[in-house]
Amino acid sequence: MTITDQASQEQQSEQSAVRKPQTMRKGRFIIRTLSNSVVTGLALFIGLLWSVPTLGLFISSFRPASLISSTGWWTGLVPPWNFTLENYQQVLQAQGFGQVFINSIIISVPGTFFPMIVGALAAYAFAWMKFPGRDLFFLGIVALMIIPLQIAMVPILSLFTAIGLTGQYAAVWLAHTAFGLPFSIYLLRNFFASLPSDLMESAHIDGASHVRIFWSIILPLSVPALASLGIFQFMWVWNDLLIALIFLGGNPQSAPLTLTIANLVNTYGSNYQVLTAAAFISMALPLVVFFSLQRYFVRGILAGSVKG
Repeated sequence: MTITDQASQEQQSEQSAVRKPQTMRKGRFIIRTLSNSVVTGLALFIGLLWSVPTLGLFISSFRPASLISSTGWWTGLVPPWNFTLENYQQVLQAQGFGQVFINSIIISVPGTFFPMIVGALAAYAFAWMKFPGRDLFFLGIVALMIIPLQIAMVPILSLFTAIGLTGQYAAVWLAHTAFGLPFSIYLLRNFFASLPSDLMESAHIDGASHVRIFWSIILPLSVPALASLGIFQFMWVWNDLLIALIFLGGNPQSAPLTLTIANLVNTYGSNYQVLTAAAFISMALPLVVFFSLQRYFVRGILAGSVKG
């Protein structure tokens, strides 16, 4: 073998050694792209599948009773369209849904705000303050999340009746705050603990108190976690039926949407078009809240999942 042939073989082997990693990288890139496409397509399919009932409810709420009883909701997607606002007019005027909607807001806003504030204060204490039995107390609070709220209904109702809170909004606010605190503290404590400790140490060196650190540092950095907690708590309070039924005593003057819709099922069980309009009215505000805060949702849930 000549020197020229040997040099040519060495050059070819070097080129093949260079092409092999490039081919492997291209193959991994193609596999990763296909995997991401499959996952994305599957997620979109599941999202669309879950949206079908909401779409059907929305279309049915604008259709006359004659068409609802004779054809499926999907027929309303093709012309000629025959939509009407009569169902919403009947619900809002005849059933007083305007006042009921306000009642639900009066219940849901404080029922969401109070657990967030109290939970944030407690979560800060568990994350950045040292006191005897801190971990034991936190473990006990987390354990409360597995206790069904129905177990505590009877003693709490007896207590509220004794002090004269039954039938008032304050009873519902206190009940939702108490039942929502374990999850609030658990979620926010994990997020607070994941924040850089250098910030807290620098603030303490500069003479900041715990109150100043909480309001000036912790809360501004915790918007994603607070938004996620707000979504969870608002959805739970808005869709609650049991607590409102027990602590408000079925008072029609302060009844929320869920309680009124439950009564509509008994009163208008055959008028499906009225129920669809009422149900979509009850879904409208939670959908607005979720889509307004959804950009914080995943970030707030995943924050603190590694450290904490």
